Amino acid sequence: MKLQNTSGDMTEPVMLKERIKRKIAEVDAVSDILPAVVIIHNIQDGLAVEYMSRRGAELLGFTVDEIRDLGENYHHRFFNSEDVEHYLVKAKELLDQNDNNYIISLFQQVRASEQHPWNWYLTTIKILMWDDEGKPLLTISLACPIDPLHHVTSKVARLLEENNFLRLNYSRFSKLSGREQEVLRHIALGKSAAESADELCISTTTVETHRRNIKRKLNTSSFYELTQYARAFDLI
Repeated sequence: MKLQNTSGDMTEPVMLKERIKRKIAEVDAVSDILPAVVIIHNIQDGLAVEYMSRRGAELLGFTVDEIRDLGENYHHRFFNSEDVEHYLVKAKELLDQNDNNYIISLFQQVRASEQHPWNWYLTTIKILMWDDEGKPLLTISLACPIDPLHHVTSKVARLLEENNFLRLNYSRFSKLSGREQEVLRHIALGKSAAESADELCISTTTVETHRRNIKRKLNTSSFYELTQYARAFDLI
């Protein structure tokens, strides 16, 4: 039975729920024919899952009601924690834009449980519905699985690993001077101190001093990690 006010009309919260229900019904009518998992999040309910297509629920091994009951824990239950942080940043960007034509995309690692392997998905997200004040209410996501046997999957994994490294180590890298970044590039390219000195038109002693400072600021003397910095921050 629907709640009513004194004039016999439905109250605003009930009307909003009815609008949400109708919008989800529209999506549900076509979700099974789409080559993707469809997820609808309720923005005003802490990004809780409002709807998930049957295919998605079956992949996770949960019912839609069980997934909905997880609330915000849904993101940490099924997704890589590093991906969740990136997703929340992108979601905020989407909501700040508040534009019907604005779409964000990201790669995500998903698994049903700790006993399952991570699977890669390419997810695109846009705002699906607004409330009466024009504030975002629902978002819709289309998550397309990436073939684990395709060569692009390993390349995507490397790019995302590099991106995570960049985000985690940006503060350290930012301490390097421009000259130190040049020397770091030479280290990653396997150049000797003498070769770097010749190319940079400075003394070998100065290069060696820069090398020591780089290792101190980045807190590593590992050639592999130094190369990671050079690659992640586009020095090579």
